[in-house]
Amino acid sequence: MTMRFRILFFCKVNLANRLTLQLQQVRSYARNPFPNRVSHYLYRAKLIDSIRLSLRSSNPNSLSTLLNDRLLDSFVITQALRSAPSADSAISFLNALQESPRFSHTQHTLHALATVLARSGRTSELNSLIDAIRAKQFGNVKISFMNLMNWHAAAGDLDSVLAVWDEYRLANNRVCTESYNIVMALSAQMGKDYEVVRSFYRMIDEGLLPNCRSYSIVIEHLVKSGKVLEALEVFKMLPSMRIKRTLKQYTVLIDCFIACKRFDEVKTLLDEMQIDGILPSRAMCLLLQKMQEEGFLKESDLLFRETLQDERIKNVIYSVERCVDDEEEDEDENVSHASQCDHTDEVQLKPWMDPHALASALQNWSPDEVSALEGANFVWTTRLVCKILRSFKSPETAWNFFCWVACQPGFTHDIYTVQRIMTLLARHGRTELVDRLISKIRMEEMRLPFSTIRLIIEFYGISKNADAALKVFNDVRILCGPISKSNLMLLYSSLLRTLTKCGRNSDALDILDQMILNDICPDMQTFSGLMHYFSNLGDIKTVQRLFAMVRQSGVEPDAYLYKVLIQGYCKSKRAALAWRLFEDMRNSGLMPDSATKELLVKSLWKEGRRREAAAIEESCEEVNVVLPHALRGHEWTVSSADLSKVYNLYSDCFASNGG
Repeated sequence: MTMRFRILFFCKVNLANRLTLQLQQVRSYARNPFPNRVSHYLYRAKLIDSIRLSLRSSNPNSLSTLLNDRLLDSFVITQALRSAPSADSAISFLNALQESPRFSHTQHTLHALATVLARSGRTSELNSLIDAIRAKQFGNVKISFMNLMNWHAAAGDLDSVLAVWDEYRLANNRVCTESYNIVMALSAQMGKDYEVVRSFYRMIDEGLLPNCRSYSIVIEHLVKSGKVLEALEVFKMLPSMRIKRTLKQYTVLIDCFIACKRFDEVKTLLDEMQIDGILPSRAMCLLLQKMQEEGFLKESDLLFRETLQDERIKNVIYSVERCVDDEEEDEDENVSHASQCDHTDEVQLKPWMDPHALASALQNWSPDEVSALEGANFVWTTRLVCKILRSFKSPETAWNFFCWVACQPGFTHDIYTVQRIMTLLARHGRTELVDRLISKIRMEEMRLPFSTIRLIIEFYGISKNADAALKVFNDVRILCGPISKSNLMLLYSSLLRTLTKCGRNSDALDILDQMILNDICPDMQTFSGLMHYFSNLGDIKTVQRLFAMVRQSGVEPDAYLYKVLIQGYCKSKRAALAWRLFEDMRNSGLMPDSATKELLVKSLWKEGRRREAAAIEESCEEVNVVLPHALRGHEWTVSSADLSKVYNLYSDCFASNGG
């Protein structure tokens, strides 16, 4: 049997049968024997663990009983496939499922299978599966361009990734940032330095903003290429570009500095982690513990003491009698008596846990769901509680869980869980609950991370609670202690953005004046955000005042700031003012992007200023350059100068490699 037909053999299900089986599953769920969704989740978790263990056991018959379970559904199958130890075990699992009349593939199971094949490097079988899905052999299962790029990247097939990326571009006018990230990460992994830098340049040149994952790839690429100082410089620039620094970035840098025995830099990074409110990973905690044992780390106990591997979390175990050929015993008995057996092969795994699925099961927070949760006897850790809180969609349910888990044996809330619930409540406008937590923080003399204060203020902009944002801002030094001047500038910027979102124009201008009186100069992003806001309101006097403040600050306006002003004036039907800005821009040696030029010309024509419109067309032709597709930058977040600085630093590191 060829590889192509093999993959079709263990996957293919007749479409008519598939629809019939789905109807049967619906009827089965109508007779759901579980009293609540938490009980259902717990049963699924136990079944998934049993399958995971069986896939790793040496007994080929260990799956048979599990596959006959009436409640085996696509969710369980998907999770079991994702955690399969190899492609062969996943294929064996699906072959066994073919004999079950209740099984039919869904989009989730097929995507999980494709992921397993990709990670195992089974390119031929992956391509056969993709062809079968595209040929509608599994009904209306869909595959996106991003699915394909992720799968080919996991398989290490850069040529296929680039081919799909080209298709993606042809089908869409604008591709997403993550597609660039995929190309960059795989190119870096394969040592293609020029391709990584080129993709990063292409991203910003086409007007997309790199996100935190983009910069994680850049930093890791620089570190692995021996450019540690340059990586650290990029890392230090991220806050000013309003990019969240991630655990991945910290881990890469800390690992490098520990290897180089540069422990002062490690301590500085640990301090920054606390300011950013990032919970260390277990791997990092083990490294820090080793540093402490060797006497290089003295005062970081609070950072990682509670985040090491919790001994209360026990492995799930499946044991197989080596010499027994009789019918297998009940799995639960094998687990409970594993320690008493002298002749067994034991398979041990950490228990399966899906915080998102558990949070979904708890969404109603009914008494029977809470009772089932209590009966599960979970080991509640900071990491698990944070993951579940992040997964809640309802602030009421999140708050109920937060209060409930505080009473569970062996668990105490810390700053990480507190900041998680506070930001969620702020986003949904639950100011009274945030105030209660702030009072608690004051009483216990806790310190919130600076990044959390910023997030709360920005989320109050989403929930339109300007007064609450001002209150938090005024208490910032009480809540998080001393703040550096650069961080205070960022906090002012977040507050100004929130006030404009809430329509509090006069308050925003008062805060701006207060900021300058305190000798804190707004950065270009803050000015561009304010000017963009007031120009859209048609408040030209305020825009002109802000522009004069930019001049007085000694900062030279960049092309993106001119673009913001020109677009704002045009939308306010003040094309004459936009024309003057265009002249100032050209005299500064800058040019707009093509979209801004077209908007200006169109606005001038509408207002009867044909001579000025013609002059713009002529001046652009005289320069004899192709206008950029999009200018680098974004109001409120990142300036074109910062983007250019990062790109130049990055590209210079690989210039000798043909970049």
